Amino acid sequence: MKKTFITYINHVAEFIAALMVAALFATFLLQIFSRNFMEQPYSWTLELCLTLWVWIVFFGNAFIVRQRDAVTFDIFYQAAGKKLRQIMALISAGAVTLAMLLTFLPTWDFINFLNIRNSASLHISMRSVFSIYMLFMIVVLIRSLWNFYTIIKQGAPPPPLMSLIETAKDTADNTEIKTTNKVAK
Repeated sequence: MKKTFITYINHVAEFIAALMVAALFATFLLQIFSRNFMEQPYSWTLELCLTLWVWIVFFGNAFIVRQRDAVTFDIFYQAAGKKLRQIMALISAGAVTLAMLLTFLPTWDFINFLNIRNSASLHISMRSVFSIYMLFMIVVLIRSLWNFYTIIKQGAPPPPLMSLIETAKDTADNTEIKTTNKVAK
């Protein structure tokens, strides 16, 4: 039940992001058409493209990009022992949590302050344009708190390289077994 609900939410988030990308692409094509063929560019298309881009980046990173998909610089983490990896993972999760907590209210104040300005062409509040960042911060905060809790309860996750090697080894072993079974027949 829990797994299917999370899968459903992931699919909904991917669908919303796909709609935003499609809207961005359509707006971009309209911008090209109006500029090159009609010789009368629409100013609102550039503004909508920029706004959609901001929303796609923060929405996608909040709801679609998984931690294992992120680029990491983990040379020391890979080389560390299990206990040191747990300490490093706790420091990392704690630092992200602390950063989000310390910057949350100042960020909210600034985004709320942007309510006094509207975009030039679309005339929408700049608070609405950048409000997605607050949602991003909340999701990152929840994820980092969950990571911290999980690391305390279950220990540090294995280094990604070790997981990759184990997956490759399992795949090679399964391929070898299948090949051996075919030869035996």
